[in-house]
Amino acid sequence: MPVIAHDWYPSQVPDGVVLGERTWIDSSIAFIHHRSVRRPSIRVGSDSGIYRGTYFDLDAQGEIRLGSYSSMIGAVISTGGKVVIGDYVFIGYGTVLADYGEALPPPSRERLGLSSRASPAISIGDNVWIGTRVTILGGTEIGRDAVIGAGAVVDAMRVPPGTIVAGNPARIVGSVERS
Repeated sequence: MPVIAHDWYPSQVPDGVVLGERTWIDSSIAFIHHRSVRRPSIRVGSDSGIYRGTYFDLDAQGEIRLGSYSSMIGAVISTGGKVVIGDYVFIGYGTVLADYGEALPPPSRERLGLSSRASPAISIGDNVWIGTRVTILGGTEIGRDAVIGAGAVVDAMRVPPGTIVAGNPARIVGSVERS
């Protein structure tokens, strides 16, 4: 298990976490609720940034794929299933990606008997921008070049490529203009 040289938290990156070249991770505290037995459980592409306050709360079968040149700050990914995030994706502060509405860390899920449920996947395409304090729930598929407005709640929705969604519940409010 590798140690992050600049880390303030006295821990290590868990086995099963694969970080791409030049990828920055703020602290190993991001994995405090990592319980996945998958190998690899988390795979991050090259040149990505995982910044302060980001947490990976994975149940035993949780799996995350984060592409290259992507960035997240203060995000929580809580899953017992699979979350796939493409290349060139920006995930804003306070965003939650969770299988279900109760985005609990694994120990709490286990105590409540929620760990045994099948988890719906979350898929985010390339070049997607996700605003601050967005909630994305299981079963959501976000197409490439989409924009998710701040505070949106996206619940098992298919967001077409190049669209802008906002609101609670999220709805299509526009499209991305190409030049």
